[in-house]
Amino acid sequence: MAEQELGDAVIRRQIGGMPVPEFSETAWTAPPPLSEARVAVVTSAALHPRDGEGFTVNDASYRALDHDQRQLVLGHWSPNFDRSAFGIDYNVVYPLARLDELVEQGVIGSVASKHYSFAGNQPDDVATIRHDSAPACAAELKADGVDVVFLTPV
Repeated sequence: MAEQELGDAVIRRQIGGMPVPEFSETAWTAPPPLSEARVAVVTSAALHPRDGEGFTVNDASYRALDHDQRQLVLGHWSPNFDRSAFGIDYNVVYPLARLDELVEQGVIGSVASKHYSFAGNQPDDVATIRHDSAPACAAELKADGVDVVFLTPV
């Protein structure tokens, strides 16, 4: 009997040769010291409010999430993702409580009023995110005075 291939191996084979964008220059800005920085979370967990619009297959848009809103749905539908930890403590994917604690301790200056969620399971072509939704999200982060983004890839 042939061994059954596990989901992770299937996914790695499917996306292993996917082209990665190359950039002639790397954008870089020096943030202020963390004790003065405004921090936001950007996640690829497809988080959205329970009563809000969820993500669909190949959805390259994003959702703005209010900092005080914690009743969220993890919309990531990959069969390789274990959702149990998120159900126990949302901070494993969306660490807002930890960021609030860091503000109280003076480690970071402030937490943004909005955070952002994308669906991480994307098709081979991520051009829409690269050219449209990611720059739009970055503009919203910049308008909110965000200095540092804490990325939680899921």
